[in-house]
Amino acid sequence: MADEEGGEAEEEARKEVASLAEELGALEFRKMLSGTDDERGAILAIHPGAGGTDSQDWAQMLLRMYLAWAARKGYDVQLMDVQPGDGAGIKSATALVKGQYAYGYLRAEAGVHRLVRLSPFDAAHRRHTSFASVAAYPDVEEENDVEIRDADVRVDFFRASGPGGQHVNKSSTAVRVTHIPTGIVVSCQNDRSQFRNRENAMKVLRARLYAMREEERRKEQEAAAPEKKDIAWGSQIRSYVLHPYQMVKDVRTGLETSNVGGVLDGALDEFIEAYLKAS
Repeated sequence: MADEEGGEAEEEARKEVASLAEELGALEFRKMLSGTDDERGAILAIHPGAGGTDSQDWAQMLLRMYLAWAARKGYDVQLMDVQPGDGAGIKSATALVKGQYAYGYLRAEAGVHRLVRLSPFDAAHRRHTSFASVAAYPDVEEENDVEIRDADVRVDFFRASGPGGQHVNKSSTAVRVTHIPTGIVVSCQNDRSQFRNRENAMKVLRARLYAMREEERRKEQEAAAPEKKDIAWGSQIRSYVLHPYQMVKDVRTGLETSNVGGVLDGALDEFIEAYLKAS
């Protein structure tokens, strides 16, 4: 009888510990993702750096990585614009990631990503280093206080290009929006509807203007508190090495893993959470 009661007490204690651990995890999660815009969806933009075809291919690898990560999280993704590369890869890509906390997670990925590998595009199969930049913006609603005046915007229409564009190539359905005061240019071509492409381009422009304003506010706050460490969006944040050894290392947190294949297949949460905990 005593053994039975002791077993029940032990089981009850295990449940209480598990419950407390779950509550602590939830509190830590809310602390990590407590920014003003963290609960929003995200607009993700990827651009290759210098390096020609290798960098364009690397940009496409990053796009696949984030699509796989979003699928793991149960997020819906809408490709708003994909510009095909010269022979391989992409020149740019813009995607809308729909789901709670998508921006809170993806803001941890903003910066320059570096790849070291034996180039599949080099006849001598030499080692190449490629760079690509990732930007994340909160998906802000039209009713937010970012004002876009018609007089400040130039809209151009052109024919879409790339695989899958056979239908839209017959007419000028692709849209390029230029915000004259800031020089920001946004293009969208993945929808067959000119109206939808224009709507998506304005969504991206609104998000970028909002992010620009918030970045200016952040810089003003940090100027008043210079002791705070700055992690610039344009800095290199992570290296992916495929040769002569295999390793992914986040230069901000020091976190590293040899499971490069898993990371490129979307296993990013460990890196994202390490950054969010440290920031």
